[in-house]
Amino acid sequence: MKKYLPLILKLIAAIIMLQTLFFKFTGAQESIDLFTKLARENEANMRIGTGVLELIASILLFIPKRTWLGAILTIGLMGGAIMGHITKLGIVHNNDGGGLFICAVITLISGAILLILNRKDIPFIGEKL
Repeated sequence: MKKYLPLILKLIAAIIMLQTLFFKFTGAQESIDLFTKLARENEANMRIGTGVLELIASILLFIPKRTWLGAILTIGLMGGAIMGHITKLGIVHNNDGGGLFICAVITLISGAILLILNRKDIPFIGEKL
């Protein structure tokens, strides 16, 4: 199991992030509503920008010497998503039973574990950890 844990964590994080891209990039009404609550005037920029960053994070998770970078980006993105839920959206958004919030927490935890597992690859500080 220990051998497969990193792959499982990468798949969990990437699948959760990638499955939302269709909604972000096509301008689905649910996605527009969510990002309008977070950033009224900059909804489209924030929605598309977040999608691009989630795509980059998902790719980096699968590049062996860059997994740490994808993990940091994942942690930052999901930290922002969690804060958005806590401060503006609510844990339950659009009657989803807290699904988006739970997915963000699971993805953040996956990213944190991946960062710990790949800490030695971080330039300059990795060999000291």
